[in-house]
Amino acid sequence: MIETVECYLIKDNSYLMLHRNKRQNDMHEGKYIGIGGHIEKGETKDEACIREIKEETGLDVHSMKYCGQILFVNDDYEEMMYIYKSNDFSGNLIECDEGTLHWVSIDKVLDLNLWEGDKLFHPKLKSGELINMKLIYKNNVFVGCEEL
Repeated sequence: MIETVECYLIKDNSYLMLHRNKRQNDMHEGKYIGIGGHIEKGETKDEACIREIKEETGLDVHSMKYCGQILFVNDDYEEMMYIYKSNDFSGNLIECDEGTLHWVSIDKVLDLNLWEGDKLFHPKLKSGELINMKLIYKNNVFVGCEEL
């Protein structure tokens, strides 16, 4: 199973969202997602999150809050994603090679081109409710959700 992290940076009641629009053959092409990526061998979840944020945004995270986990199942692929949020960071945004970074009002995030399953966990992220879900896809099409 693949393990990943995703963090939602918060400033002025907005999340920093990554619009995946720069890589060809990107499974997330055209989608808006949080900042994150794979956990590398020997890394903790927290270390991976801090590294990914630095690589993709240029920002330094000083503290973050664990918000839960989501198991993604898609045909023969399984991914456990650990979700964080933080409003404690510094630095200047850099250009990301995976897509365009945008500050989006938290109240407008559900209007973006998100994965269907993401629309189910974002209200929990906003409210502070712990996330523990399984999102099921077939050929990248959303087919169901289970609370774990």
